[in-house]
Amino acid sequence: MSDNSERPSPFTEKDVQREVSELEGKSATAARLFDIRRIIGGLFVLYGVIVTIVGLTDDDAAIDKAEGVNINLWTGLGMLLLGLFFLTWLKLRPTAPPPPTTPPEDEPPGP
Repeated sequence: MSDNSERPSPFTEKDVQREVSELEGKSATAARLFDIRRIIGGLFVLYGVIVTIVGLTDDDAAIDKAEGVNINLWTGLGMLLLGLFFLTWLKLRPTAPPPPTTPPEDEPPGP
């Protein structure tokens, strides 16, 4: 039986560190892409537009059925505002990228 620790590795330490940093960058991009605020905001804006259009095209019978309130219009506008709030929040406060890790070779010597 042979010992695997004697065989040299085909990858250098720098190759491994470069691969790890690339994967961390891709992971951070995926985390920002699938931020829950983007999904919730987008869905609320989409449904808000649909419900607002329905509210604008409601006939008198539908408004009378809701005690004289155009409920679809008001609900659609509320959904639009909530969706825009989430998207604005995402724009003003994006997710923080993970802190950069410095390879042990590049760290400055301590005091």
